[in-house]
Amino acid sequence: MRTVRAEIAYDGSRFFGWQRQDGFHSVQAAVENGLAALHDQVVLIHGSGRTDTGVHALRQVAHWQTDTRLDDGRLRLALNAHLEDGVVVRRLETCRPDFHARFDARAKRYLYVVSTALFRPPFGAQYVHWVPRALDLTNMRAAANVLVGEHDFAAFGNTPTVRRASTVRNVHGIRWIVRRERFALVVQGNGFLYNMVRNIAGTLIDVGIGKLTVDDVRGALLSGRREETGMCAPAGGLYLLRALYGERLFGGRDRGPHGVPGTFQD
Repeated sequence: MRTVRAEIAYDGSRFFGWQRQDGFHSVQAAVENGLAALHDQVVLIHGSGRTDTGVHALRQVAHWQTDTRLDDGRLRLALNAHLEDGVVVRRLETCRPDFHARFDARAKRYLYVVSTALFRPPFGAQYVHWVPRALDLTNMRAAANVLVGEHDFAAFGNTPTVRRASTVRNVHGIRWIVRRERFALVVQGNGFLYNMVRNIAGTLIDVGIGKLTVDDVRGALLSGRREETGMCAPAGGLYLLRALYGERLFGGRDRGPHGVPGTFQD
């Protein structure tokens, strides 16, 4: 038996989230079904964290145990051949036996994408949140700065918290990527409450359209009251960019059967 870890990308609009659930089609189930078809045995995989229904991922990390004789390159090719549309294993490597995709993760980085075009995007509307409104980016940036650092983010969670469970999280930074008809938030932290990134995105949008002020955001952090923050932005605009670890994962150039694909890998 060896431990294998993989970097997985998926279209969240096709799945009811990452975690396997009876009666619902999940990403975890799709990958486990692919492994079962490949190895003719049940394989349990562990992800770096859960993503909800409709949320996408570019670099979800997962690990599992296998006794296959296939080397890493052939295993990745074979597994992808057994996966359905909408999910793909980008990278795969044998790793140390005690690696755990969830418990070894030190931080996560999420992307939230907003279209500000006058009309609904004709392509890929399920992958962005459409807001055809004038937005005050200066106030949005100021409100985002209030959220950076270690705070009690109870106001930005969507479910009641067990009394002894902490709602304190550390948001390492919020980066803005602004283009003519869209913008994106990149939010990194040591952990997130349920729907926390979507609530942050919705709150900053409400600041941008004038429904909330920077002081309202500051006050919500202090009060912990969900009703004082903004909307929960739709799942379709949210992407898990990557999980971060204390070791380098998937190092080196990504070589396939015909060499390094593309022209831009360094």
